[in-house]
Order: sequence, then structure tokens, then C-alpha cells
Amino acid sequence: MKILGGNSNPVLSNAIADYLNLPLTNASIKRFADEEVWVEIHENVRGQDVFVVQSTSFPANDNLMELLVCIDALNRASAKRITAVVPYFGYARQDRKPGPRTPISAKLVANLITVAGADRVLTMDLHAGQIQGFFDIPTDNLFAEPVLSRDIADNLDTSNLMFVSPDVGGVVRARQYASRVGADLAIVDKRREKAGVSEVMNIIGDVKGRDCIMVDDIVDSAGTLCNAAGALLDQGAASVSAYVSHGVLSGKAVERVTNSALKELVITDSIAPTEAVLGAPNIRIIPIAPLIGEAMQRINDESSVSSLFD
Repeated sequence: MKILGGNSNPVLSNAIADYLNLPLTNASIKRFADEEVWVEIHENVRGQDVFVVQSTSFPANDNLMELLVCIDALNRASAKRITAVVPYFGYARQDRKPGPRTPISAKLVANLITVAGADRVLTMDLHAGQIQGFFDIPTDNLFAEPVLSRDIADNLDTSNLMFVSPDVGGVVRARQYASRVGADLAIVDKRREKAGVSEVMNIIGDVKGRDCIMVDDIVDSAGTLCNAAGALLDQGAASVSAYVSHGVLSGKAVERVTNSALKELVITDSIAPTEAVLGAPNIRIIPIAPLIGEAMQRINDESSVSSLFD
């Protein structure tokens, strides 16, 4: 078993290697002068079970291309099995045709990873579960819910909690959190005029005096979370926090969160945090290396991954 860490999140790659008590594979992943990706593996991987850890986060296209070239290099070096470990799967929000003459980019990226030579994929909290079906190779979709729920139980008084879905599409996720902790559920009804812009319309549920926790898979511009937090407080909520799997936090998102009504935004380190994220007073990061590392070990051992969530 070998682990190859890409450049998208070296801290996470090292943490996974530490959890598994294995060194990272010695390799050079660099750029030519014109920014073409260049990869060279400096140790023998013939007949090995190799895991390539690489989130396709910003810069998404560069990190995706780096993942593909790493897979190709390992394939040509006769690795026995190559698993693309993609903690954050970019392009997942383009999982259907929302209008005429638009792409299904998630399917395209799935095809690229498969054609590059990956034998299986390990990812976490896909934006849409059906993306697993876009791959023609085995795909394991991990859930951050147990890790985040444990943090909620350890750090908050669960007797007054109410979980909130920031939109109708996230109701199933919010209900799962509420069931695990034993709390109530509310829903934010919103209308999205265009990508990255949302307007809160209504709160479904009585949040007065409750400590509200919004849960979601991705926070990008943070407009939805911040608007919803303000609306919840206007409806009498005692406090509003958010637990989100993937902290994309592009543009002025960190500034927006810092100046918002959110008491705290908790994210995982599936995406390498920027200096702005690390310096934000109300953003906290939870490590997911143990979750991903354990799944990788089970794949290598040919044992059950789904039992992680029983």
C-alpha cells in the first residue's frame, strides 16, 4: 500500500499518512514554465495498491489535471490498483442540465478520472449522491456527518438544539443530523436568482429561543448561510452556528462570515484552508484524516467501508 499526495492539500495528505503510519510516496509533482503538469515517481510502485490524495478544489482545473497526470504516471508504472482519493470532488454542483445547452460537468470529470486509469474512487459528501453512478468504476462516498455530529455532541448543549436545512434540497441531510443527536428540524425556504446569490424567503418551523445549527455540504460564497443566519435571529433564534463538510469559501466569503450573525462556522479540512480562513475568529476546522485513512485501510484490506457509519 502506498500513498501519493498531490499539491492541493499536502497537510491532509501528511495527516492521512501519519494515521496509517506510512510514508508518502517519493515523487516530484511540478510545473513546466508554461504551467504544464509534470510528474515523476521516484520509487517502485509495481504491483502496489496506490492511493492518490488530491482534492479538486481551487484552482480546480490545475488540481484536476494534476490528479489525472498522477494517475497516468502510476498506471504506466504498473501499479496493481490506483484509487483516486478526492476528499472534495469539484464540478459536483454541475450534476444535471438546469437549462438548455448546458453541460453535465460532473459526468465529464468522472469520465476523465476513469480514462486516466483509476480503478476506484474514494470521496466525501458528494453534492449529489447520484454522481456515484457517473463512474463506471467502484466509488465510495464517505460521510462527514458522524465526525461533525460527534463534535456537536462534545461541544454544545444538545437539549436546546434545532437543526436547520439552509434550503429544501438539504432536508434529508439535516434530518439525519437531527435524528443522530435527537433534536428538532427547521427549514429555510429560499429562492436563488442565480449562482452564488440567494434570498431568504421564509422559515419553516418555530426557532424562537433555540440554538440553531445549519448543516450543508458546501459553503462557497457563504451568502446563503449568512442570510439564513440573519433570518433565523429575526425569528427569535437564540444563536446560529453552521456545520459544513467542504469550506470552499471563495471571494469575500471569509469576510462575509466574519461580519455575519453566525456564532461559528465549522468545516472540515477536505480543502486546504487559506490564511484568511485560519485567521477568521468564528471559523473552526475539524480534521478528517482519521476518517479517510480508515476508509483507505479498509479498501486495502478488502473489508467493509460502509460499516464505518453503522
